[in-house]
Amino acid sequence: MKSFLILQLRPEAEASDNEYAAILGKGGLTEAETCRVRLDCETLPAKLRLDDYCGVIVGGGPGCVSDPPQKKSPVEARIEAAVLGLMPEITGRDFPFMGCCYGIGVLGYHLGAPVTKDHHGEGVGATLCKLTPEGATDPLLAGFPSEFQAFVGHKEALDALPDGCVQLLSSDPCPYQMIRHGANVYATQFHPEADAAVFETRIRVYRERGYFPPEDADRLIAMCRAADVTMPERILRGFVERYG
Repeated sequence: MKSFLILQLRPEAEASDNEYAAILGKGGLTEAETCRVRLDCETLPAKLRLDDYCGVIVGGGPGCVSDPPQKKSPVEARIEAAVLGLMPEITGRDFPFMGCCYGIGVLGYHLGAPVTKDHHGEGVGATLCKLTPEGATDPLLAGFPSEFQAFVGHKEALDALPDGCVQLLSSDPCPYQMIRHGANVYATQFHPEADAAVFETRIRVYRERGYFPPEDADRLIAMCRAADVTMPERILRGFVERYG
């Protein structure tokens, strides 16, 4: 039986374990149905074959593809190189892929689109995502309302739609909330695996990492708890059901 390849980019064990549990829970997966690789402390299998997997899911992380090389730690550089090394085959073959937050930067960077910290900042919390006409006909968004809330927390974003992609979801602060390349390569700026409890963990873990003023942590946690975020997990579950 094939499994989903789960690539994790978070060097913080608490955040990584919490993210993995969220991907399992929201995706309807068991550990036996996944191959988990923590790229901060593991390497990809030496003879990795995409055909051994149903699809690839890339989680988020504190790294930024837009940072200059000299500002990236050795761990961040190694993580980025490992993920980018898979992208030519993934996009070339239109292999099932779901990139969450960091993953949209990786996909955009690979396709030559500008990824910067100059625009589209949203802070940390819930944002209102809106279906585009193309999103309304996408199989992963079938039956979705025209607007719904999702959790975001990012420092960089796409400044333009990459070649070969369609825009599926937008928000007022950040126009590229979800894109698709070809028929099977997806990426979201928001976190489809995250509920309020998951985001509370991340706010605690990353409160000193420049996403927000540390003194705002309690306010952001309260805001996340009050938010109505239920739809994004259906995207992750839909991806698993479609390709599993």
